[in-house]
Amino acid sequence: MAYNKFHDGPGPSQRQLRVGELIRRTLSDVLLRGDVHDPDLNRISVTVGEVRTSPDLKVATVYVAPLGGEGQDQIIELLARNKSELRRAVSKQLTLKYAPDLRFRLDETYDRMDETRAMFAQETVRRDVEE
Repeated sequence: MAYNKFHDGPGPSQRQLRVGELIRRTLSDVLLRGDVHDPDLNRISVTVGEVRTSPDLKVATVYVAPLGGEGQDQIIELLARNKSELRRAVSKQLTLKYAPDLRFRLDETYDRMDETRAMFAQETVRRDVEE
């Protein structure tokens, strides 16, 4: 089994990756269609970037971002408020032994990409890279 140099121990299993992707697609569809009965949540377009599951598949950490970056402070609160309904929608679509507990986190991948681009645009860094 391959080891990830950024984390202790082995990386996620194929099953964890597959189930995480299925949960990501299901949540994306549910949020896109507005199946949640919360008008505040349905007003915001949410991007589900990634879902990481625990080894026993009982916990799913969902990384989300509001489309356009507007409302980052309230998106996690809205999703947490509707967690049981979202969990029910996921369990209805997927045939898992347990419906995973959903934990929502802000997806900061795009922010880190912008910071990396800005760093590479600096004259001193560009000069070092070109050498």
